[in-house]
Amino acid sequence: MRLKEFFTDDDAVSPVIGVILMVAITVILAAVIGTFVLNLGQGINQSSPQASFGFDYNDTTEVIVTHQTGDSIDSNRLNVTGFSDGNPEPWGGDVTVSAGDSETFNNDGNWESETLRVVWTSQNGETSATLSQSTAPDNS
Repeated sequence: MRLKEFFTDDDAVSPVIGVILMVAITVILAAVIGTFVLNLGQGINQSSPQASFGFDYNDTTEVIVTHQTGDSIDSNRLNVTGFSDGNPEPWGGDVTVSAGDSETFNNDGNWESETLRVVWTSQNGETSATLSQSTAPDNS
């Protein structure tokens, strides 16, 4: 056997590389088509907005929540939680809430030490996020 011919013989290199590339392309193509067919990317565009809200407690039953900075948000996507009855309160009206906008909320009971949260919910209702939260002052 000639050792020099063994190292210079590259007849099988090209077919092997070709087969590997064809398999790789097939796998990638199947993954892309499968993603579209199974609609796996539907929730990608439903990320929560970035916004900051301020809380101003006027007395033991009233709070003014103000959008301070960040993204504008449809009011029908916002709720405020932490009321004594346990039910969230929607942001009033069918408007776009942007910096400087505020809404007044009243509590049947006392706010004392309650944690209020401004919660955003996605359009399809599958995801939600707390955008801001505040603990009411202790009035004792």
